[in-house]
Formats: sequence, C-alpha cells, structure tokens
Amino acid sequence: MIHPIPPGTRDIMPAEMQELRRLQRSLTDAFERHGYGEVATPTIEYHDVLARGDVRGAPAAYRFFDERGDLLAMRSDMTIPIARLVAGRLMGAEPPFRFFYVGSAYRAVRPQRGQMREFMQAGVELIGADAPEGTAEVVEVLVSALDAAGLSRAVIGLGDADLYRHLLAEVGVDGEVRGEILDRLATHDLVGIEETVGALGGIAERNRETLLRLPTLRGGREILEVARELGGGAVQRATRRLQATFEALEARGISDRVQLDLGLLRDLGYYTGAILEVYDPALGHILGGGGRYDELIGRFGRALPAAGFALYLERLHLAQAEEERLGERGSR
Repeated sequence: MIHPIPPGTRDIMPAEMQELRRLQRSLTDAFERHGYGEVATPTIEYHDVLARGDVRGAPAAYRFFDERGDLLAMRSDMTIPIARLVAGRLMGAEPPFRFFYVGSAYRAVRPQRGQMREFMQAGVELIGADAPEGTAEVVEVLVSALDAAGLSRAVIGLGDADLYRHLLAEVGVDGEVRGEILDRLATHDLVGIEETVGALGGIAERNRETLLRLPTLRGGREILEVARELGGGAVQRATRRLQATFEALEARGISDRVQLDLGLLRDLGYYTGAILEVYDPALGHILGGGGRYDELIGRFGRALPAAGFALYLERLHLAQAEEERLGERGSR
C-alpha cells in the first residue's frame, strides 16, 4: 500500500540526498570564503512577528494555533526571521553583519503549477552595508556560489524594485489595475501586461509606450540610455541607481555575469531598489533571487540597510544534472 504525501512535498532518497549534501557543502564553503557566518532560526514563529515583514504579494504561510491559543506560522522565507533576529539579538552590536543559512521554508501555493510547498533554500544576508557597494558584494558572493555549484553559465538578472511601482503612480495608474500589472510583472507575463496596459484609459500615449517598452529592455548598460529617453522621474531615479550598481560590479570584475532587466519584479514586496533573479539557460528555471530590503529591518525596530539572495537547492540540483548532461553530449 502506498500512503500519499501532500502535493507540493516529496521524499528524498539516499543517492539524491548525498548529492544535495555535496551541493550544500560547496555553497557553504563559498559563503564562508567571503566572511559570512551561518545562522539558523526557528521553523515556526509567532504570526504577528512574521507579519511585520509580510507585504502585498507575499505567499501565504501555513498558520496554526498552539496549546495556549497563540497564532503561529511556518516561515515562508528566511529573510524576515533574520531581520527579526538582527533587530532583537544584535540591537547593540555594530554592523555590518554577514550571515548565511541553509534551511527549509514553506508556502501555501498551488502544487498543480509545479510549485513546492516545502523547499530548501541557501543564501546570504548582508546587513548594514549601503548601496551600491553592499549590493555589489552580494552579487559577488552569488557569482561565487553559482561557480561552486558548477553553474557558471547561469545568468543574474538585475532590476529595480521601485521602478514600475513609482512609474505607475507617476502616470496615474492605481487601484486594482495597478495590482494586476505588478502581479503580471512578477510572473514575467509580458503578454498580460500588454493587454492590461493597452486597455488603460485616461493616460497619455507616451506614458503607455513607456509602460509597455520598459519590461522588454534587457541587456548591458546601454539599455539604461534607452530607458532614459522614455523620460519620467521614476525612470531617471531607477536608472541612476542601476548605473551606480553596474559600475560597482564592473569594479569587481563581475559585470559580465549580470544582465540588466527593467521588467524584473520579485513577488516578495519588501524589496527596495536593486533586485536580483537567477536564470538557468540550460534548464529554463529561475534558480533564486534577492535584492535590497532597506526598510524591512526597521519594521522590527532597528533601521539598517540590507541586501541578500536565496537559491533553491532542489532547482540548483536539477540544473547541475542538466549541465552534466550537456557536458557529456558536447564531449562526444
């Protein structure tokens, strides 16, 4: 008799577990080489504490009551618990703080879309370092982690979390339509954006063109000038931030691993400024992401700039297998 497990979860057998452990060790070694120390936080926390960092668009966490009637939640990411830890346990300590983690997170998703309810993450948080240098350091650690995993062909997308949000406010798009456009950006639904923006009334054609063209701009620093020609205060501010970050990446010799993407938006709304997403060209999956979250720790009582990233271990493992397969095919 086969006893079922919940959709969006899975069993891991010994051979695969060995490979995942090797991957974890490779990532851990890369993080430690850059001076990051490992931390761990509880799998369950008080719901009202995690809710401080929860924002529109964040995937729902699993919630339940304990024996005293307090509402608890299983963590849906690792960044919010670490923000809570820094603001509380390190209130009197001097930043910057460099942490990494390896652990499981849980999200209430629709498993029929191939999403996992339980998934393993590995990542870093750099807390107390301003942009653009702090952002560039995080990207440098990310490049090292991808190389350690044997994924040197993975592409790091770099965008700006505030660009489209501020642009929509600037051109007078709000309410449900604004939320719909942002949701479609987060899922890379360019066709849906075209439909929604095309149906907008009461905005100038130049603004409509800007809303439609920006998400299609991807490439090197030359796309920043293309974006500036579209005009608008939101575009000017975002392109200045992105240029400063890209120059910091050039100074570290890693700008060739980064593709600017002006249509990038993460589904976790606590990001501010630079955001990251990691693509695997061989597998066609998003392997992880991150960015700046300069306002998040302040919600817990200590305002500090911060940036980080998280990688999905199961997806990294699949990407490793695909890279090996392509390598074997190329050697024949």
